[in-house]
Amino acid sequence: MRKEQAILRIEQAEKQKQFLQQLKLDKQIEKFRIREVKELERLEKISLKEKRDDYAGLQERIDQLKEKYRVIRDQKIKERVEALGVKLQGDEDRETLLIKEKEYTLARHKIEFALESFYRSASSLVFQLNKRHITRNMSIFRCIDRRFETGEVFIKWDDSEDDEWLLLIYIKNNSPDEGIIIEDKTNPEKNISHEFKNIDIFKASDTMVDALTQLIARQREKSNN
Repeated sequence: MRKEQAILRIEQAEKQKQFLQQLKLDKQIEKFRIREVKELERLEKISLKEKRDDYAGLQERIDQLKEKYRVIRDQKIKERVEALGVKLQGDEDRETLLIKEKEYTLARHKIEFALESFYRSASSLVFQLNKRHITRNMSIFRCIDRRFETGEVFIKWDDSEDDEWLLLIYIKNNSPDEGIIIEDKTNPEKNISHEFKNIDIFKASDTMVDALTQLIARQREKSNN
């Protein structure tokens, strides 16, 4: 099932990539994505250094930053579509492009919305674990938001590559109505897949807490031996 789900996500990501390439926006959007990631990382590191207790305040600043870049990306797509509409010959081609852009945006927003509570839960969990349980000789956790590009959210060690994730969260069959899957690779001896309904955020949160706290315990035990 994991392979089938991975293929579906790859196909969906390819469709999104092709559309962005059609609009010649992929490189420009990636620059904004890199800038956003850097600003988020800087914000998180400052918060950890200052030992902030107010996660709600931090989350508000993160939300404002993400909204800022979401607006920028959407505006760039709008500008490019309008620019292409002017250059194209005939209203029919321009209308077709506008319809495709609208369908793409609605589908992307639907996926982002379906994963929103799961992303917030994962992000909050990472913050709390980094603040209270990660020792100095351990890498911190990082929650990566890839809903815009691939419809995924994942948690990894800060010094690991993106494909070396610990927990991967995505929509089953790329259909928000079919539920959410969390793949767990925190224990290299057994990889587990959990399925949740969209409303099962508390169950999902408990699952992520258990997986990551057990991972931390194993890491501490390993460093003590």
